[in-house]
Amino acid sequence: MTWDWQVFCKNTLDQEVMPSCFGSGGDITYLQWMLSAWGWTLSVSLLALVLALVTGSLVGILRTTPSRAFVAFGNAWTELFRNIPLLVQIFLWYHVLPSLFPALRAVPSFVLVVFALGFFTSARIAEQVRAGIQSLPRGQRYAGLALGLTLPQTYRYVLLPMAFRIVIPPLTSESMNIVKNSSVAFAVSIAELTMFSIQASEETSRNIEIYLAVTGLYFISAFAINRVALFIEKRVRVPGMVGSK
Repeated sequence: MTWDWQVFCKNTLDQEVMPSCFGSGGDITYLQWMLSAWGWTLSVSLLALVLALVTGSLVGILRTTPSRAFVAFGNAWTELFRNIPLLVQIFLWYHVLPSLFPALRAVPSFVLVVFALGFFTSARIAEQVRAGIQSLPRGQRYAGLALGLTLPQTYRYVLLPMAFRIVIPPLTSESMNIVKNSSVAFAVSIAELTMFSIQASEETSRNIEIYLAVTGLYFISAFAINRVALFIEKRVRVPGMVGSK
């Protein structure tokens, strides 16, 4: 078996090796295509992560409030998005919802995938935020209220700063998972890494080189998120908290 890493320097049109792996005169090499696909993967992942963190945090907070209506809404949101497979949710956003709401037909598929992936992950983050808040001693909530803080102020200044420190490790895992889960975007023709690997390997017949390179980019993306989250965890760690050193 011989490996041909020059495949990434080949022109995507005629399969000829280019003098530069970044092409010239408007020609695109497989390396350029792969980097562009990586950009789409990171864009989908980061935007979906922001949406998931905001939505999941709000839903998780609602599930710990005294309001039964808020708790019921939060539970329904979590169970709905957590128990439907991600690929099915993407197809619902792409094929079903635009039929029910014609205005969505003008929305790019990229945005629909971000919503599908973001809401899917938000259900998992909501569960973690809920668990983080409920793991705190109940006396902290009562102490905040006894000091004259309103319930929103108690959450903002007392409960959430501690709860988010507790849930950073599971949030790190979800952040890494969202990069991997973004691979299902190829099902609705988003030109991300998985779609690149499928099409490029068919065109070049160099499956090993293509898939190894794509695997490396997925690893780099997830590893970078892990390192950033670990840095944040160390900076905000509270002495004496479980897991602190």
